[in-house]
Amino acid sequence: MTVSREVVLEGHIIDSGMMESSFGTIMDLGGSFTVEEFDIGRRKDEESYARLLVEAEDEATLQSILHELHQHGANPADPKDAKLQSAPADQVVPKGFYSTTNHPTYIRYDGAWLEVEHMEMDCAVVVEDGGEPRAYTKVLNAVEEGDRIVTGETGIRVDPPSRPRDSGGAFGFMQGGVSAERPSESTIQKIAGAIEETKRDGGKVLAVCGPALIHSGAREDMAHLVREGYVDMLSAGNGFAVHDIERDLYGTSLGVDTETLDHARHGHKHHIYAISEVIREGGIEAAVESGTIESGVMYECIENDRPFVLAGSIRDDGPLPDTITDAVEAQNAIREQAHEADMVLMLSTLLHSVAVGNCLPSTTRVVCVDINPSTVTQLLDRGSAQAVGMVTDIGTFVPMLAEQLE
Repeated sequence: MTVSREVVLEGHIIDSGMMESSFGTIMDLGGSFTVEEFDIGRRKDEESYARLLVEAEDEATLQSILHELHQHGANPADPKDAKLQSAPADQVVPKGFYSTTNHPTYIRYDGAWLEVEHMEMDCAVVVEDGGEPRAYTKVLNAVEEGDRIVTGETGIRVDPPSRPRDSGGAFGFMQGGVSAERPSESTIQKIAGAIEETKRDGGKVLAVCGPALIHSGAREDMAHLVREGYVDMLSAGNGFAVHDIERDLYGTSLGVDTETLDHARHGHKHHIYAISEVIREGGIEAAVESGTIESGVMYECIENDRPFVLAGSIRDDGPLPDTITDAVEAQNAIREQAHEADMVLMLSTLLHSVAVGNCLPSTTRVVCVDINPSTVTQLLDRGSAQAVGMVTDIGTFVPMLAEQLE
């Protein structure tokens, strides 16, 4: 005896590969399907619709198939209200709670669809009804006893970003994945156009930067982007800020002159000297105000009121007083910053880019740049549909981007 359920696919399901991946998922997991209705969009801007009858030999297999289909954006044809259970204790979610994707998600509550706020992956969904019902995500360590948590997958609709054939505007190019052979100048020109469009629309650009940006000599160009308002927020680690400040105080980055590539005498001590000077001043802002720090990315952040988050790690020297050393506190600061971003530049830092990427909805535009192809691929594979990757030297990319923006 077989069991079955109807699901629907809507949007640009052919161009995005949603239909193909759904068919493959059903067959790979031991099920079968019948296409009961299929309406194909006849023009580039028209969406398509498909209704499938999914069958399996038992309920467990069917639920496994439906779970995977749900991640691709296939939704039940006959939605019911979502199931809610109260959290039994702080930081404890009910068994079988719904773990979110990073795609736009809706919860059916009292017969109406509620959009889930602050969308990000690997969270629980909390539903409140204080007169005006709302649904929003919570990380597990923020769950409080009594929170009404969505469980199972009934009454949940996931809408992955569409990928129409005709993608116009400055963001139209951000659908091509990763390529080391894509012409760098033309791609950088399009990225510059996307930044300008974001700014014209009142959006915010977040730069996630690694120390390699300073080591490669791109410091002055990144400082220029911050000063001129092309970058609104900065997310980095202790090392990025340390070497940026070291360059200002001693003319080196990790003891190396970034212009001549000469190793300065006792240069290996410069970074720890830089940290001690900032600690002596009481922080980066105080060091800027006193005139100790006179240039660089952190200097421009202070002078132009660009907020930054420096998240620490176990390997940090010092660290700087501005570095957040509590992991949960740092994660919350990154999350708050990421939710404000409309476009994110991930520049030669795998770990911080992954941290920020975990907090982003799939609708946020993302540009990943690194000299290592596997880094770019790993970042884009984390689920952002609106992303582009460039495999190139960050010391070449940032100056060219600054030039295009000017």
